[in-house]
Amino acid sequence: MMKQSTMLWVAALIIIGAVGAGQKQSDLRMYDLNLGKETSMSNAIELLKQNRIILVGEHHSNKKHHEAQRDVIRTLKETGLQVAIGLEMFRSDSQQALDRWINGDIGEEKFRQIYYDNWNYPWSAYHMIFEYAREAKIPLIGLNVTRDITRQVSRQGFKSLTAAQRGELSNITCRVDKEYMEYIKNAFGGHSHGNLNFNYCCEAQLVWDNVMAMNSLNYIEKYPDTVVVALTGTGHARKGAIPRQIRQRSRIPHAVILPEVKGMVDAETISTKDADYIILGL
Repeated sequence: MMKQSTMLWVAALIIIGAVGAGQKQSDLRMYDLNLGKETSMSNAIELLKQNRIILVGEHHSNKKHHEAQRDVIRTLKETGLQVAIGLEMFRSDSQQALDRWINGDIGEEKFRQIYYDNWNYPWSAYHMIFEYAREAKIPLIGLNVTRDITRQVSRQGFKSLTAAQRGELSNITCRVDKEYMEYIKNAFGGHSHGNLNFNYCCEAQLVWDNVMAMNSLNYIEKYPDTVVVALTGTGHARKGAIPRQIRQRSRIPHAVILPEVKGMVDAETISTKDADYIILGL
């Protein structure tokens, strides 16, 4: 007859194994906008793997969105792909700190300070992404531009930038056409522009989209076997934003995944003009 202590030990192993199996088998529910039906991350993965840039949108303050982003990254990584994570949350001038974090050369307290120098949303909403990236040795890429530039453009327009400031933008131009202006009205309808000039706000958003597209493409040019998973706000991730800038510069395949937000981002409110997949149940 099995001793009680042995039985307890066996039971504990079974519980641990069940939890581990549950974590391993967790699968995001998704809606495939191209096929018009519900699917799962495991079913979509073969098509997703064919892309070089995968944009996964978020509402910055929603922790569930970030957990889903981590799960997308983890699923891609576990197929054997070389993955890198592009971050709206970090400026490109913080790249050295991102590299040090992945290499284990900087502790969490110091890295958290650098994070808050780059981003205003709570570390607690994002930490699982940074911890997984460090554990799995997945490179992090700072995609964003110096905040002073976008702040100045939103208040005074692109033409107000100095030659030195424009030098940070890799000769990016800023021509807001009617299509992009309409996109901003629709995608950022919930954002308040206050007393700011709407045209200038469009220019600021376009600068963001341009820079993040360029930094993603530059990384792929340097590391051609890598898939970049770009984490940005939904307004930047939708096809009228960063993907549009990618299409104007390159033919590399890319896809857009957005989190479901009922009445804003769901199968009834968006189409393949906006994204390829919706993550359900968030």
